[in-house]
Amino acid sequence: MPEHVSRRAAIGMGAAAAALVATGRPAAAAPANTVAVGRAPVAGPGVPGGSLGPTGTSQTAIQQAYATQKARAGGVWHSHIAMVNAAGTLETVVADDADRVTHGYSVQKLAVAVAVMDKIDRGQLRLDQKLDLTADIILGGTGIYFLHTVWGDDVTVANFLTAMLLVSDNTAVRMCGRVVPALEINEILASKGFTHTRVEPVANPNRFFLGVTTPRETHDLLWRLANKTIVTPKSADFLLGILRWINGYHDGVRRNMSSAERSRVATKYGADFDERGAARHEAGIMFDAGGAPTLTYAMFADSLGDRDNYGATHPAVQAHAALGRVMFGAIATITNRTAKSRHSVDPFRPVSGG
Repeated sequence: MPEHVSRRAAIGMGAAAAALVATGRPAAAAPANTVAVGRAPVAGPGVPGGSLGPTGTSQTAIQQAYATQKARAGGVWHSHIAMVNAAGTLETVVADDADRVTHGYSVQKLAVAVAVMDKIDRGQLRLDQKLDLTADIILGGTGIYFLHTVWGDDVTVANFLTAMLLVSDNTAVRMCGRVVPALEINEILASKGFTHTRVEPVANPNRFFLGVTTPRETHDLLWRLANKTIVTPKSADFLLGILRWINGYHDGVRRNMSSAERSRVATKYGADFDERGAARHEAGIMFDAGGAPTLTYAMFADSLGDRDNYGATHPAVQAHAALGRVMFGAIATITNRTAKSRHSVDPFRPVSGG
């Protein structure tokens, strides 16, 4: 999401420079095995499932809605959507330039959070460990900490991770950097098999720009998080509980949903701009009624118009909302009976104080 003006200057160097920092090579062009939107993916490297692609009406509805909404919103899209079929096998539904190395913006906070939880899992950090929240670390843009106007609190790791994922707090990114420096974040991500997903280090080892990823790697991170294999089950439950809570982001995929439906979707939004125009991203996981992961989406769109509109009326965000309804409808009758891990959240109950 929008951050400090110095970040704008860094972004102006372009995605290729960022990819070079992160991966040691230029940003990837569209791979030969990219699947055309609206057609079933064929067997081949990089296509989850490794066989003929989905042909069911639910998958076709998603493909058609994606093509329609992409054309309506404009810009350049890079996306990966996958869902389980009736047999419980994960299949690619949309792979549209899915290996493009692109700025993740605030979607990257998912990867940062995974790195922090990995360090907790190794016993080198604790969720209840406290850090001081001082004026010199405050960063504007999205979030809550900069709104305090006075600072000096001691906050737990759990506190700033919640702020970072629930309301996309930018100061929380700096707090993460204090406990897991940029180079260590990248080492953790590399150890988990990610080739492109990296933060971008700066002179201060405890600070960084959010860096780059690909739609396919974001899908992989989400699917492994939902199946509790990327971090321990306890850590995965902590992150998923935040991402699924109904106080989070509602303008996009979750907009046209009831509170009960929203609680079945873990989502993270990212928005910014560069010299090509606006970027509006959203990535997440949908769960079936029993708490099993059923669908992932990673939609990155750049070169868009309406640059300064970060609200629900931005064309790409409206596209996310329309797609959210179609994707949720597609899994309405699907139960992932083969799921090895499940996750649930408590039903929302209003509280009137006291």
